[in-house]
Amino acid sequence: MLQVENTLFTVVMLAYFAAMLLYFTFIAVKRDGLAKVAVGLQLFGFALHTAALICRGIGAGRLPLTNQYEFATAFAWGLSLVSLVFVIRFKFPVLGAFAAPVTFLIIGYAAMQSREVRELMPSLRSGWLGFHVSTAIIAYGAFGVSFVLSLIFLLRDRARAGGFMDTHIPHRDKLDVISYRSVSLGLLFLTFTIITGAIWAERAWGSYWSWDPKETWSLVTWIIYAAYLHLRLRRGWQGRAAAVFAVVGFVCVIFTYIGVNTLLPGIHSYA
Repeated sequence: MLQVENTLFTVVMLAYFAAMLLYFTFIAVKRDGLAKVAVGLQLFGFALHTAALICRGIGAGRLPLTNQYEFATAFAWGLSLVSLVFVIRFKFPVLGAFAAPVTFLIIGYAAMQSREVRELMPSLRSGWLGFHVSTAIIAYGAFGVSFVLSLIFLLRDRARAGGFMDTHIPHRDKLDVISYRSVSLGLLFLTFTIITGAIWAERAWGSYWSWDPKETWSLVTWIIYAAYLHLRLRRGWQGRAAAVFAVVGFVCVIFTYIGVNTLLPGIHSYA
């Protein structure tokens, strides 16, 4: 099964890369038909991605969510899932053109990690693993989409009035609302991530919170996005300032995932 997973992973990378090129071509030549093919190819890649994760889990005899390779490919899966939902729900293929490179970069990062299957550490042998990591995947995927939407928002005014991009990108107000919904989804699941992590930590290490670097930066990320929602709901904060805030939030997400493991080792270093 692990050999099948390796083959599927390679095909998934190629499918996502081809979808990314098709999205770019759609914008370059301004043919709506290419957008449909790109979305279809991304759906195909996502289906194989799901199959690869299942094969990894069967081959490893556990949930495939316990090391850098597994979480990175699952992170890319979550981003692909959430972006597809938003692309199809809002008929917004330009979002796919911005999200596809981020997805490809993350799965490319996964490809550079060790794929060796190792025995689980005692602290990871818990039913809380699935709840904790799966909610983190959805949260990170939603924050990734909010990041992409915020970039589109910041570039929206550069689109020529009545031009191709202007007609294929929603109005600023709608972009702002879609980004807000994505942040709300991400914050909800990040809250579940922190709560389930605290419960799991108490059972594994005897303490709900130990100020481990990853715990601390997860909290920092939560505070940033919570501040975003607070300022939006209570102060009417919208538009450019909110978009910049969402971009900064995703930078913290990436640092929490990659930077902490690289620069600030702690009890979460295995992930």
